[in-house]
Amino acid sequence: MAEDTDQAKGTAGFLFEMGMLKRAKRSGWWIAGVKDPETIAEHSFRVGLIGSVLAMMEGADPAKTALLGLWHDTQETRVSDIPHVGRRYLDATSNEKVTADQVSAAHPAVRAGAQRIVEEYETGDSLEVICAHDADKLECLIQAVEYREQGCANVQGWIDSSLEKLKTASAQALAEAALNMTSVEWQKTYLS
Repeated sequence: MAEDTDQAKGTAGFLFEMGMLKRAKRSGWWIAGVKDPETIAEHSFRVGLIGSVLAMMEGADPAKTALLGLWHDTQETRVSDIPHVGRRYLDATSNEKVTADQVSAAHPAVRAGAQRIVEEYETGDSLEVICAHDADKLECLIQAVEYREQGCANVQGWIDSSLEKLKTASAQALAEAALNMTSVEWQKTYLS
């Protein structure tokens, strides 16, 4: 009974920790001059959604792809969102190690599941993993387009680097479409 209580407490603690992602900002955008950038949770939500869409388009499992995308930045509660320019000065612990620490007191099934998801995202090569990685890059590109529309002119580097890393034809097509429309153009379909 005490073990069950401890595991429930450890699992609940992990869930509280994940709530930090709703408050933690994606710090790379500050370099571009964005005063109030999106949070890690906001980014991860759209990564999961984009991943499921890409998986549908590419014939992969949308639920698995969305799950990979949802978990891809959970480690940032511990190691923060370090911009790429800052990473060259740090020897970071692997995301797999951070996740193992994060769920060390959780229910055994949660420990095993979390570690399996993060390891697959970090080292896997399935179509779902490829779609999840593309979703991360495509979300960054779309967010950069939105920031550019809001007057932040220094985002082209994020657009270019995201675009060049896309692997699937579907992600490349969606990126091209996003670059050739406004972020509110979607409503024209319903307002005309």
